[in-house]
Amino acid sequence: MSILIDENTTFIIQGITGREAVNMARECLDYGSNLVGGVTPGRGGRDVHGVPVYDTVKEITSRQRVDASVISVPPAFVRDAAFEAIENGIKLIVIVTERIPRLEVAQLLEVARRHHARVIGPNCLGVLSPGKSRVGGMGGAAVAARRAYQPGPIGILSRSGGMTTEIANTLTAAGLGQSTAVSIGGDAIVGSSYAELMPLFEADPDTKAIVIYSEPGGPMEAQLAKYVKDNNSRLPIVAFMAGRFIDEMPGMRFGHAGTIVEGKADTTSEKIARMLDAGISVAEEIQDIPDMVKQRLSGVR
Repeated sequence: MSILIDENTTFIIQGITGREAVNMARECLDYGSNLVGGVTPGRGGRDVHGVPVYDTVKEITSRQRVDASVISVPPAFVRDAAFEAIENGIKLIVIVTERIPRLEVAQLLEVARRHHARVIGPNCLGVLSPGKSRVGGMGGAAVAARRAYQPGPIGILSRSGGMTTEIANTLTAAGLGQSTAVSIGGDAIVGSSYAELMPLFEADPDTKAIVIYSEPGGPMEAQLAKYVKDNNSRLPIVAFMAGRFIDEMPGMRFGHAGTIVEGKADTTSEKIARMLDAGISVAEEIQDIPDMVKQRLSGVR
């Protein structure tokens, strides 16, 4: 099994005629994903790699089932694009665009909540369930994605799209395939946190462990630690914390907008302490992750 997407997931790309979206469409099609259409206002009637382009989301949803949408439009248009997708019944919104004003992200998340839609991102690379589907650009070209990601029992959650693939590739090389990998996004406000996605992995019987890539800044590790404690999670978790040097350099930015350290709770040392207290293993190096996962699967902490 998998979470969020599978081989039957149909999706569209909003902004499909943009340069990056054209490449993403090619990569998704080559991977075998069910990309059924795209939207760019004023360019309806064209096609991108054989995928029909429409002027509005409604033109597609009135004709067929659409499970998900990847939003790849300029920041100023993301909120309206998300509103259009949500109001036309699409339940999974993957936003790859970055630099969206926080207020607009908060507004679109509130609309998504009221319509029972889930948002992944902004500033993410999407979702990939190996051998089933990829919604977004994770893993790059299809041949590279197939090499890095293999079906198996490990779920991955990561703020960095590139590090998601790095971790998957490391796991695959050690014989540990993945159930689903989710690039949750690096902005300060994202649609789905680690803790909010954990119940989906908990409900997937084929997921046996979780690997998380963390960065400084934000409350997500504290929320995850609380979730694990409050829910007595069945899933062993191995985390890797990047940017530990930032604790010695107050004010330094790590890269993602979400990595701004605004207090002691946002530091890497505090995050690591909270995760260890909740029973989450923390790797010193990426290459340590596979052995730590195998130890946790065998019941060793």
